[in-house]
Amino acid sequence: MDHIVTLDSRQEAALQGVADKFIALHRGDPVKALKEMIVLNGRLQDQLDALKAPPLGKRYG
Repeated sequence: MDHIVTLDSRQEAALQGVADKFIALHRGDPVKALKEMIVLNGRLQDQLDALKAPPLGKRYG
């Protein structure tokens, strides 16, 4: 990891609330929730990578 984020107690409480809701969406199973988060993050990373890539058909150099 390149960057470590430090949260204050208010931010930590808000994050915990979101995490609890996300786990609840997966019937209280934290492993299922984690797997879903990994899939979602992978899709978002693919979208970000696509935005960074030069448009198809363009040549540089």
